[in-house]
Amino acid sequence: LPPNGPTALRLPRQVALLSRTTIMAVEFDGGVVVGSDSRVSAGCHLAELEEPPLVLAAANVVRNISYKYREDLSAHLMVAGWDQREGGQVYGTMGGMLIRQPFAIGGSGSTYIYGYVDAAYKPGMSPEECRRFTTNAIALAMNRDGSSGGVIYLVTITAAGVDHRVILGNELPKFYDE
Repeated sequence: LPPNGPTALRLPRQVALLSRTTIMAVEFDGGVVVGSDSRVSAGCHLAELEEPPLVLAAANVVRNISYKYREDLSAHLMVAGWDQREGGQVYGTMGGMLIRQPFAIGGSGSTYIYGYVDAAYKPGMSPEECRRFTTNAIALAMNRDGSSGGVIYLVTITAAGVDHRVILGNELPKFYDE
C-alpha cells in the first residue's frame, strides 16, 4: 500500500503489490484480506471499462506478462481482489502458470513464514480470523526479515467495499524472542 496511506486504493477492488518485503493475501467466503508491511510499494490499475475488471482478467494479464518474460523474470506474482462473479480471489503466477489459491505469500519475508502459514491456515476462516492470520504471519516475517518492517497494512475487500486498517508497531503481536 502507498507509504502515505491507503486512501489512493478506494476506487478499484483490486490491488497490485510489488515487493521486496512481505505481502500476503487470504480468501474467505465473501471476500479477501490483503496485507503487507509498510516497506512495500504499490499501484492500482482500473481498466477503461464501465466497471472494474474481473480479478481473473487481471490475473491473466499478469500471467501473460509472466509467460512472456519467463526467461528473464523468476518471480511468483500475486493477484488478489474481489468481483461480483467470484467474490474474493487469490491467484499466483509463475512462468506463465496461473493458479487460484486459498492464500498466497510473497516477498523476502515470506521465506521466514512458510511453516507458520502451512500450520495455521484453516479453510473456512472468518474475515476476522483471516485478518489475525495475516497480521501474525506478517509480524513474524517482520521480526526475522531485515527488509520487512514498520507497520502492517491490512485491506479487506468485500461486496460492501474496502476496509483499511493499520497495525502500529506497538500493536503488533509479540513473540517469544522479543
